[in-house]
Amino acid sequence: MKVVVSWSGGKDCCLAMHRAMRQGHDVCFLLNLVLSENGKCCFHGTGPDLLKEQASCLGIPIIQQRVSSAKGDYEKNFKHSLSLLRDTHGIEAVVFGDIYLDDHKAWVERVCDEIGLQALEPLWQDSTETIITEFLEQGFNARIVSAKADIFDSAIIGKALDSDFIMLLKEKQICLCGENGEFHTFVCDGPCFKRKILLRQTESHLIEGFWKHWQIDIKSFNIADKHTMRHQVS
Repeated sequence: MKVVVSWSGGKDCCLAMHRAMRQGHDVCFLLNLVLSENGKCCFHGTGPDLLKEQASCLGIPIIQQRVSSAKGDYEKNFKHSLSLLRDTHGIEAVVFGDIYLDDHKAWVERVCDEIGLQALEPLWQDSTETIITEFLEQGFNARIVSAKADIFDSAIIGKALDSDFIMLLKEKQICLCGENGEFHTFVCDGPCFKRKILLRQTESHLIEGFWKHWQIDIKSFNIADKHTMRHQVS
């Protein structure tokens, strides 16, 4: 099917997209929602320009839809964007990165059903250890860009999602995928990336109970050609 991915730039939506590709679906667009109040991407707080660069590195067009925190606005604009993609590009389904939150799965299924699209959930009910292990074994690279301040200290921002971080999560008895919002990530590289993003600097800010890399934008990164880097190493 021709699909669009509900996109945050993080690990779960990225692995869900990767699985959808391997299942034979044609990923035509990424759909990212940007909060009007602060100009940052919803939930993760990354800058929209950075997600544009991420999409460019993937070679997939990104649609960025402004939404507000007003009741009903998020759903209205989400539906509007999906309906346009359905009507103008023949999109048939939407890929989501849900794992085990029933309420959110029920919401996306209702929203998609109301506009005549199918909701695809490639990660649904897999164990979080299976998901995070696959993410790393497939060669994805992600950094922590948001974390709950009552669980983590500020030094976690900018750290790699790796075996050491997984060990820390196990010690703290935290969901390995942060499904309840304990932490959020930004994917810099992976098997479906044509180019990679190199993090140059990190800076954490305490905002509403979360450590966030709130100033994260394209100025904090370099873009590298993966073929050139392999050639230089060899």
